[in-house]
Amino acid sequence: MANKQKTHKGTAKVCKVRPGGTIKIGTPGSRHNTGKKNAASNRKSRKGSLLSKADYNRLKKDL
Repeated sequence: MANKQKTHKGTAKVCKVRPGGTIKIGTPGSRHNTGKKNAASNRKSRKGSLLSKADYNRLKKDL
């Protein structure tokens, strides 16, 4: 029996695999020290983003 790859828990906490297979991730820089960032950037960071194709290929085995 082949060894199984464990899920990388740090990556799993910030990524969500959507039903179509794409990976949703929060906007970087939005987790802490938001008091010194302006309100417009805090609002923009709520939206989140999708992982790029290059990052998807790099991370798909970790999730």
